[in-house]
Amino acid sequence: MFETITPDAFAYLDRVASTDPGRSYKLRMLDELAIRAGETVLDLGCGPGTDLAALADAVTGTGTVIGVYHDRASADAATDRTAGRGNVTVRLGDIHELELPDNSADRARTDRVLQHVADPARALGEARRVLRPGGRLVMGEPDWGTLTVDHPDSGLSRAYTRYVTDEAVRNARIGSRLARLAADAGFAVPTVVPVPPSSGTSGPPTGFSAWSAPRAAPPTPDTSPRRRCDAGWTTSSTVPSWRP
Repeated sequence: MFETITPDAFAYLDRVASTDPGRSYKLRMLDELAIRAGETVLDLGCGPGTDLAALADAVTGTGTVIGVYHDRASADAATDRTAGRGNVTVRLGDIHELELPDNSADRARTDRVLQHVADPARALGEARRVLRPGGRLVMGEPDWGTLTVDHPDSGLSRAYTRYVTDEAVRNARIGSRLARLAADAGFAVPTVVPVPPSSGTSGPPTGFSAWSAPRAAPPTPDTSPRRRCDAGWTTSSTVPSWRP
């Protein structure tokens, strides 16, 4: 039900997080979560645990962070990375079917995850189920349809964008769908923030890479979406104080 992380993905995700745009949008997501000490926070699709430490610091020693990921290698890496942090638990699981009780979490996040899942609406429904009334979900997801390549051949640039949206990424336009999908799942959507990072045509991934992720079979370097441009959306969604 998911696309699988490539072997070099751990290093790639760390590189993204270490760039200025990467740090900036992750801090924005953390701010939007508005985590309070003692809360329970879910990192849905936590990968190798890149962001678990920051979440653990935010909840303090009285709170709990739960990372969920479907791939054992990534889940094991996340567990190793957070060893010694008693307030972090990493679970091997499917965000389409969370093994968590109703109304059991205060905050949840996805970071470039819904673009790869089989059923984003179902995943959002599960997030809605496990969040307490008044809880909050913050999502950072790309809209690959806004990808623009600076190339003298404009036709080739458009063709590349079509390739990415039609072939390379499962839910390539998820960024533009987040508000509707969240509302359909029962969330109030107070904030949608466009984030248009950019990158050069060579060298290590920079801004745009904060919104991309590798696929099961890595593309060749010359065609990799990680070395082009992208734009994404961060959506902050709040669970209403009532439940149907």
